[in-house]
Amino acid sequence: MHRALCPVEALYVGQRSRAVLSTSLRGHIDAEALSAAFDAVTRAHPSLRTRIVPDGGGFALSLLDEGERPRLTTRTGLAEDAYAAELNTPLALGGPLSRAVLVSAPEGDGHLFVLSVDHTITDGHSSIALHNEIWDRYRALVEGEEMPGAAAGAPDAEPHWPEPVSRLLPAADPAETAGYLEGRIEESRRHPVELVPYDVPPAAATGAASGPGRTGAAGDGHIEVCRLTLDEERTTRLRHTARRAGVSVHALVCAALLAAARRRLPGDGPRTLGCLSPVDLRSRLTPPLPAAVMVPAVTTHLQTLDVSTEADPTTLARTVHARLGDFVAGAGPHHEMRITPEIPGRPTLQLATVIATNMGVVRGPRLPAGLRATDVRLVPAREQYFPQAGRSPLMACVVSFEGRLAIEFPHFTACFSPSFTEAFRDEVRAGLATFLDAPEPVPARAS
Repeated sequence: MHRALCPVEALYVGQRSRAVLSTSLRGHIDAEALSAAFDAVTRAHPSLRTRIVPDGGGFALSLLDEGERPRLTTRTGLAEDAYAAELNTPLALGGPLSRAVLVSAPEGDGHLFVLSVDHTITDGHSSIALHNEIWDRYRALVEGEEMPGAAAGAPDAEPHWPEPVSRLLPAADPAETAGYLEGRIEESRRHPVELVPYDVPPAAATGAASGPGRTGAAGDGHIEVCRLTLDEERTTRLRHTARRAGVSVHALVCAALLAAARRRLPGDGPRTLGCLSPVDLRSRLTPPLPAAVMVPAVTTHLQTLDVSTEADPTTLARTVHARLGDFVAGAGPHHEMRITPEIPGRPTLQLATVIATNMGVVRGPRLPAGLRATDVRLVPAREQYFPQAGRSPLMACVVSFEGRLAIEFPHFTACFSPSFTEAFRDEVRAGLATFLDAPEPVPARAS
């Protein structure tokens, strides 16, 4: 049984990118119940038990046989090594588009659960919803609760495939879409953006892969993640600062990213930087599409800004916020989704100095008594990196699980070294600290 990929979904096939969700846990885990929960979820979402196959001039999802479908893998090991291994282990080419692994410490009650899902069938919101659904089903199993659709058994003979988001967009005049595309092309011509150069010389990249699970492309490096976290109190303060300034937390983060990136380019004067923000389409459809529907339902907004080393971060944040707000308030997100198939032939339409994803504030997994989550993470990973390009965007994945903000900086060590990324992370942290330490505005005196 097949389900053809729409042109937008097919773009992810060549990228081989994944959403990697992980939960660090303390307490007792019933591995058999967790395996049953994962099986129930893959029955409910047929895309999770498919492979990608050629389909005429495009691609399709093909349902796997029962013996090929993904199952929970359990093993013993150290959490740090297990996380590095999962981050650097691609989903098997021609195999399932999802993978779930539970790694338990040799001694004690520590565990790491890692869920990897191909971006051809998911986005940030649906991958988080999927992750929480697995734990909801696990909790129901161990506590003896009933959950709709949780009955055991073989998958449905006729799976219910989710409709591609590109087919759920409102009707549009083709001439209007063509005009939008021409405007985007002209904008990219007039404002070419600058990228941050790699700090790893191409000759030094060869043979850089080492350590558990570090199987970078052609052995030229591996994926690592540098992380910035704020506790609940500082996250709340940042949100209050954003509210007082009339901007979003996303805009404050983008301003800190842009300022840190600018300092890695020569000179002090203005340089044209690009900021790419993914935009959720689920809430902009009629009716809105639930997060649990397993499709990539995201488009992007690219804006260019002239940034100097002395740029005021609050002014930067207000500019980012206003432009993004204008974009999402109009037809821009729908137009951008319609022109997405043009991106491979016109990569400058999405070329940015910094990419800042933002899932907003989301809940973590709800667990049974005797088990608690000590950390939850969402990191994007892909299999194709290009050290030979010499420069590329800097990626920041922003999410607030249970009210605690985290920014993940995934990078490929044959492009950006760990020391480079750590220094960049520290500068972004310092930039956010200026917002946290900003004084309260003085009320205007009545005349």
